[in-house]
Formats: sequence, C-alpha cells, structure tokens
Amino acid sequence: MTAAQLFAYGLLGAPLAAAALPIYLHIPKLYAEHHGVSLALLGIVLFAARLFDALADPLIGVASDRARSRRILVLAGLLPLAIGLVAMVRPAAGIDPLTWLLGTLFLVYAGYSITTINYAAWGAELSRTPALGTRLVASREAWSLIGVVAASVAPGLLSDEAPTGLWRAVLGWLPWLCLAALLTAVTVPDAIPHAPRQALSAALQEVMRHARFRRLLAVFALNGIAAAIPGTLVLFFIADVLQAPEREGLFLALYFSAGVLALPLWTRLADRVGRARSWSVSMVIAIAVFGWAWTLGPGDVLAFALICVGSGIALGADLALPPALLAGLVSRRDEPLPAGGSFGVWTFVTKLNLALAAGVALPALAFFGYRPGEQGEPARVALTAVYALLPLVLKLGAFLLLWNGARSIEPGPADDRARTA
Repeated sequence: MTAAQLFAYGLLGAPLAAAALPIYLHIPKLYAEHHGVSLALLGIVLFAARLFDALADPLIGVASDRARSRRILVLAGLLPLAIGLVAMVRPAAGIDPLTWLLGTLFLVYAGYSITTINYAAWGAELSRTPALGTRLVASREAWSLIGVVAASVAPGLLSDEAPTGLWRAVLGWLPWLCLAALLTAVTVPDAIPHAPRQALSAALQEVMRHARFRRLLAVFALNGIAAAIPGTLVLFFIADVLQAPEREGLFLALYFSAGVLALPLWTRLADRVGRARSWSVSMVIAIAVFGWAWTLGPGDVLAFALICVGSGIALGADLALPPALLAGLVSRRDEPLPAGGSFGVWTFVTKLNLALAAGVALPALAFFGYRPGEQGEPARVALTAVYALLPLVLKLGAFLLLWNGARSIEPGPADDRARTA
C-alpha cells in the first residue's frame, strides 16, 4: 500500500473517535442538567444500553464475515451513527427525554459497532505483512487520538453554554465525517471477507477455539482494565490529590499528545524486535512511570505532567500494537481466524474493560471511605492506592502473561518454517 492509502485508511478514525466521546462524556450531563432526567434512571438506561451494545458486538462481527465488502459495511454503519448522534444532542419537544435517549442510543451504538468492527477487520485483511499491519493500525489510532482531542475541546470553544457548544460541535462533525469517509472509501482498496459461511454460534466457537487468539485476548483484557481504572479516576485524582482541577485540560492534552507522537517510535521498534516484545517494553515503561503517582500530593503539578507524558508514550503502544497483533493472526493462512468475528469479540472485551474498571474502582474507593471532594490524608491515601497501585498490579500481571507467551502470540519466521516442515 502507498503512503497515501495508509494515510487515507487512518483518516476515518478521527471522526469515529470524536463521535464516541460525547456519548460517554457530555450526554449524561446534558440529559441530567438540561432535560430533567434523574441520575438513577439515567444510570440504568446507560448501563443497559452499553451492556446490550457490548453483547451485540460478537454477533455483528460474525455476521459481517458473510458480507461481500468491508467498505460497504463501514459506510452503511455511518448513516445510523450520524442520524442518532445529531438527534441525541437535540431531543425533540413533546417526547419523553429518556425515551428519546434510549432510541437514539440504539441508533448510535448500532451504527458505531457496524462501522468500527468492519473498519478494524478491513485493515486486518489488508495486512499482508506484519509491518503493514502495524502501520495500518498506527495510522488509525493516531487519527483517533486527534479526533478525541478535537472532540474534547470543540464544545467549549464554540460556545460558553454546554448544550449550544455540543450542538455546534456535532454539526461541524457531520461534514468532517462525510469527507473522511469519502476519502477513505475511494482511496483504500476494498477487502472481501474470506471466512466460511456458517451458523453464528459455530463461528463464535471457531474464534474462541483459536489458542493464540485466546492468549492475546487475555493479555489485552488484563492490560485494558489496568489502563481503564486510572481513566475512570483521573479527574478525582487531579481535583482531590493534586488539588489542581484547573489543570485538567493540560494534563489530558499532554497525555494524548504524547501518545500520538510516540506511535511512529513504537512502529519502528515493532519492525525491529516484534510487536509482542515492543508491547512488553511499553508495559515496563508504564509501570516505572506510573508508580511515581503514589508519591504525589497537593501541588505536584510538574511531576504529574511528566507522568502524563511518560504514560502517554506507553499509550501509543497500547493503541497500536495489540490490534496489530490481532491483524497478524487474522492474516495467517495456516490457522485461519475470521476477521469480523475476532474483532467483534475484541470490541466486546474493550467495552467490558470500561465497565469492569468502574465496577472495580468506584466500589473500592467507597470501601476505603473516600468521598468525592474530600482532601484529607485518609481520602488521599485511599484514592491514590486505587488510582496508582491497583493498576500497577494488573499491569504487571499483563506483562508477565505477555512476556511468557510472546512467541506463541506472535510466532516468528523460524516458527513458521518449523511448522511447515
């Protein structure tokens, strides 16, 4: 593939990532504060919708393997995504807001899942070499980070009023999505799913019987929870431990910018030592850097900024290398792995990680006696322990699992020759 095709493939990742951010960040506050939905009902609806969305992903992935074109499926999912997101940020008058939210969530989640699963599978099926697979994923994830940064700052820049800023941001997102989709569709070669037609249950069983995929999925899940816990608690940590809530935007910008800038470095390292070993190196960096957070207290802004940069560098590997490893398994011909089904399960685990992080971290904080807004020593110790130490234990477990199984997850040329012999 040419550099222009690599660029165009990743381009669609930016508006897709930008679409996901309002759903998790802005929509709960919008419906609670401006449309009168109770937090209890809002929480139930969001949890139920997200659970249904996660459970549907493996089925969408397996069903997508029966299609004749990845490109068509990617484009088909964009229509319900766009309609649902525009409707979600501007509820119609005369309709119960909670009912409106539930309906628009169904549209958004369905469109987003169809598009993103097939978008990832498209890249995997184009990955004829490990280096190409890594570059396709790196391009996609770099643009995704750019989309996240743009979506996080756009509403505030466009208006001082949150609903107006969000509405203007979504209206600006529509032409961005259309342009990116058009450039990707006309520039990137299509991919035709090569999985055999079979029942959904049989297809899912085939995916989960793949030993290399199960090992990779286990590492991905453990590492994902380790990364999601700090993401769930970082705003509490900044406000109540560092006592610097006005620096939230700076810290997040440093973190994501470092991830973008580090992606080419991880790509080059993966070419030299392999993707699994490179991912292991990033875990060591994350453990070494993030352990420092345990020592921080009020006013340690510079130290935390450096932690954000170091963690962001490791983030670049977390974003690019695991999907590239999965793409490598999909592209192998000696052990066929259906792209749609495997990425459907992969997406399910990604969403489950976010749910588990909240389900583990928030009850743990409550158990240790922390309450939002408390800044005394017991609260600081409790919050720092869950924010900094628990992820380190999980990350260390992921590292050991990956290091011991790296050769199995990513067999080298020598292994392939031995298998052929």
